[in-house]
Amino acid sequence: MIPGAVRDTGHSMEVLVARGSASGVRNRDNADMLYSRLMLPDGPGPLELHVANAPAASPERADAARNRRLLLAAAKSLIDSQGASAVTMEAVARAAGVGKGTVFRRFGNRTGLMLALLDHSESDLQQAFLSGPEPLGPGAPPLDRLIAYGRARLKMTVDHLDILLEAGADQPDHLSHPVWAMSTLHVRMLLAELGIDGRLEVTAHAVQAPLMALTVRHLLDVVGMTCEEIADDWEAMVRRFVNGS
Repeated sequence: MIPGAVRDTGHSMEVLVARGSASGVRNRDNADMLYSRLMLPDGPGPLELHVANAPAASPERADAARNRRLLLAAAKSLIDSQGASAVTMEAVARAAGVGKGTVFRRFGNRTGLMLALLDHSESDLQQAFLSGPEPLGPGAPPLDRLIAYGRARLKMTVDHLDILLEAGADQPDHLSHPVWAMSTLHVRMLLAELGIDGRLEVTAHAVQAPLMALTVRHLLDVVGMTCEEIADDWEAMVRRFVNGS
């Protein structure tokens, strides 16, 4: 099983799992067919990936959904004004005007809160490359899709850089997280469509390495590059690799 798309269902995230392998996929139709299975009502069933220490998923009441939106808005406001380090369970509760226990019951712990902030943007990106318009979505040539995906992934990384780093994007097990596994599957399939032979796991990770939070932070803060410069250099690297020059 290959971990797939993640969507937040309130208390937990659901991971859609596609049965099958990206190896041997050599054309756009086959790749898009596998992607489309993730979106079908009768496709592979969801697994639950519980946020650490969060309670089991249950139908979300209207007031619970409203409180959740309030807490996430408060957390996002703290990040925008003071940075991710300012987001504590106590600070979010104070900003939202609720008790600290409400925040813990809602998200389990600080990591759960940070991951919930990421979920909406991640869901939008996954929806776009699975079934959205070209060039990010199905139908465009694979190189165009790969370039569009890399640029979209980089933008999301930059937009949520502090959250990604605070949520543990620099930890070794980050590469095994279903979100990153889905990203790797997508890149592997596009590389296969481009006719890149051999085992593509290493190549897919190499292509994505400049888009990871720690690398982006280094390029922005230490090297002094802009987001546009990173995107342009990444695209040039991918084109050179694909074209064999």
